[in-house]
Amino acid sequence: MQIEIAQSWAIPAAIAGMAVATYLTRAGGYWLMRLVPVTQRVERLLRHLASSVFVAIVTGGAVKGEPAATVAIVASMTVMATTRRATPALASGVAAAACWRLMGGH
Repeated sequence: MQIEIAQSWAIPAAIAGMAVATYLTRAGGYWLMRLVPVTQRVERLLRHLASSVFVAIVTGGAVKGEPAATVAIVASMTVMATTRRATPALASGVAAAACWRLMGGH
């Protein structure tokens, strides 16, 4: 597929737009968190936020019957149960789903 000269600005503009949106989201988050007192509860929430996002995404796939999502959940739950650490559990879920798909699973 060739990009016409008149549209050659579209890709850099899209990349720049995504970069600006990412920066504004991050800067806005820092600005907003300045206004929130960081209690132990807020600190725990922020520490486990990535896990919550992962669970929300993967659970949707598992409910739809996607085997890779189910494999990711089982791997994550197993690692979390044995290590009690979120980062290795997340990594194992991502790796398990990737391996499942590499082996031809859908």
